[in-house]
Amino acid sequence: MDTKAFKRSLQQSENYHRKGFGHQAEVANVMETAYQSSLIQQIRDNNYRLERGAVTIRLAEAFGFCWGVERAVAIAYETRQHFPSERIWITNEIIHNPSVNQHLRDMEVGFIAVEKGLKDFSVVDSGDVVILPAFGASVQEMQLLNDKGCKIVDTTCPWVSKVWNTVEKHKKKDYTSIIHGQYKHEETVATSSFADKYLIVLNLQEAEYVSNYILHGGDREQFIAKFSKAYSAGFDPDLDLVSVGIANQTTMLKTETENIGKLFEKTMMRKFGPENLNEHFLSFNTICDATQERQDAMLDLVEEKLDLMLVIGGFNSSNTTHLQEIAIHKSLPSYHIDCAERILPGNRIEHKPLGGDLVVAEGWLPDGNIVVGVTSGASTPDKVVEDAIDRILAMKAAVIA
Repeated sequence: MDTKAFKRSLQQSENYHRKGFGHQAEVANVMETAYQSSLIQQIRDNNYRLERGAVTIRLAEAFGFCWGVERAVAIAYETRQHFPSERIWITNEIIHNPSVNQHLRDMEVGFIAVEKGLKDFSVVDSGDVVILPAFGASVQEMQLLNDKGCKIVDTTCPWVSKVWNTVEKHKKKDYTSIIHGQYKHEETVATSSFADKYLIVLNLQEAEYVSNYILHGGDREQFIAKFSKAYSAGFDPDLDLVSVGIANQTTMLKTETENIGKLFEKTMMRKFGPENLNEHFLSFNTICDATQERQDAMLDLVEEKLDLMLVIGGFNSSNTTHLQEIAIHKSLPSYHIDCAERILPGNRIEHKPLGGDLVVAEGWLPDGNIVVGVTSGASTPDKVVEDAIDRILAMKAAVIA
């Protein structure tokens, strides 16, 4: 399929919308009430510090809603304003934040159900409005919705679209796209749909396995089994790793994406010689500015003297999980929550350890004066961060009393 031609044709359709509907003023008021916080603004204005009694809160200097997320949510809200009586669906969560998605449900926006790993589009009829989330949607989904005669509202983050354009460049030169990402993540599913040949690597360890195979060969069947759900149909490691291009899920750790790119550049130089590098390796900078800023701010914050770190964001939010990884790498006690309600009475917190299931920690706030680092993922409204801070302050005050 000529994905570039399809996308161009779709964007020229009168049923395709990407820039909102002119209801910015009404939507701005709704979003300000639902998501913004005067307390968080006050903390920003005070050099990202709040001191209340025995508690000092240190906010990361970049956190929370990014431009792409705010844009996606605003367009989704505008869609309901513009189509007050039509049936509206969304192909996935608009962003990975439970409160934001619940607001859309309250507006009677339907979420396409997933059964056994497959989305059930049978509920969508011709003329229905369908929102594509910030992560984007696969080419196949867009084609299906277009064929159904739906009105498509595309809120895909421009940074994600930039990665798609990179994959198209790989395909044009017959390079295999090596995508740094999670093969089940909606964004990576969408990105890989624009590729002809692709291989998805989760981390540097998997990339090193691939690099070693390129340089020295290996057990083909073992390779196929290791990446069984992470490559394109008909992928053959002995044929399809001769020329590669690098792409990424925009929410992955910036440093790891960079290291994976450098690894494959060195691999191809060793395999084919520096003079032939351009025939075997392509790399473009597709690291999202917002993801980078939040990770950099977190790296700065954990260098301070903190007693613990609170990371706020959806449990299925990749960029939030990577912020938690930074705290763990620093051996700093960290707690990942998705909403303030996870902070329970009696100095308890229900949180998600990295890679684990929800657990309840007792006595998570230490005695005496404490410094709490706080950050949030790019899909987390300031209001959620405010509510979490309020609970910490109230809990600590109660313990002292």
